Amino acid sequence: MKCGIVGLPNVGKSTLFNCLSSAKAQSANYPFCTIEPNVGMVNVPDHRLEKLQELVNPQRVQPATVEIVDIAGLVKGASKGEGLGNQFLGNIRETNAIIHVLRCFENENVTHVDGTVDPVRDKEVIDIELQLKDFESLQKLSEKTGKAARVGDKSVKKEADFYERLKAFMESGASARSFPIENEDEAMWMKQAQLLTSKPVLYVCNVDESSAKDGNVHVERVKQAVADEQAEVIVLAAATEADISELESFEERQMFLDDLGLEEPGVNVLVRAAYKLLDLHTYFTAGEKEVRAWTIPARSTAPEAAGVIHSDFEKGFIRAEVIAYEDYAHYGSESAAREAGKLRVEGKEYVVKDGDVMHFRFNV
Repeated sequence: MKCGIVGLPNVGKSTLFNCLSSAKAQSANYPFCTIEPNVGMVNVPDHRLEKLQELVNPQRVQPATVEIVDIAGLVKGASKGEGLGNQFLGNIRETNAIIHVLRCFENENVTHVDGTVDPVRDKEVIDIELQLKDFESLQKLSEKTGKAARVGDKSVKKEADFYERLKAFMESGASARSFPIENEDEAMWMKQAQLLTSKPVLYVCNVDESSAKDGNVHVERVKQAVADEQAEVIVLAAATEADISELESFEERQMFLDDLGLEEPGVNVLVRAAYKLLDLHTYFTAGEKEVRAWTIPARSTAPEAAGVIHSDFEKGFIRAEVIAYEDYAHYGSESAAREAGKLRVEGKEYVVKDGDVMHFRFNV
């Protein structure tokens, strides 16, 4: 499961990526500095993991991770191959969600491809290019399914009708993610279409240091522009975050944050939001050798969660012993939670909750 960072050239995508990842992407003051996508595995900050580490004192700790991809900047005309268009769009198609970076800072020393700072215009440029590419894909799907329906394949008629309705919806300038899905078949057809604008999106307003806490007029315009999208908007100063990430000690970083009036780095907020955007949950295993956060799709069953550790755990699943994180933290240990009656035994139908501390019994 991975998020792609997208945006126009010179909006701060690579700077943000470098803050998030130990992989150092190149960033420079010219368009198309990023050509091949940079990929980094980013740890998900989680206070629950820190608490379990404190209680269990294990030999090692392994946090959950999310894959972040820094994709080349897009320009007007990308859907027709302008700039790095086709390559850019292909890289987006391989991601599960989009982190859309918008420039919300004024700095005459950093070139803007259109000469002026206007994040709403920038957003619309990318939206239009993605919608045009999707419309091209829908046209092909509509022709294919429509032809099958006309020659008598009744099972395809509903699918053909769906793509026609979706195409008409997108002709108004809307993105596929806003299209109302009415049943499981439509959800399946939407997924099969692999449309760029069907992916969930998180907007990141890249501001200057003075706007890191409260935002600015550009941020307010972005919030108004996306109000109907049910998308989250995050404000952070990528250049400042880069400075914070270079500081060696926790104390120095905390002093920097205090000066800005921030409780934690903005990238921490961003990573958690990206994790949520991908519709992921975390469960934990906790023992003397290791305390570990495991990533699963939301609504996973206990056997599916076990399979993330090893396929044999899923194949031979017998039961799961489960303690809610809140109970584990309250009672201080697995044995104390067990004695208090807070350890539950769950079977194959159990849907794992975010934060469950689990131990699996299996036989292969």
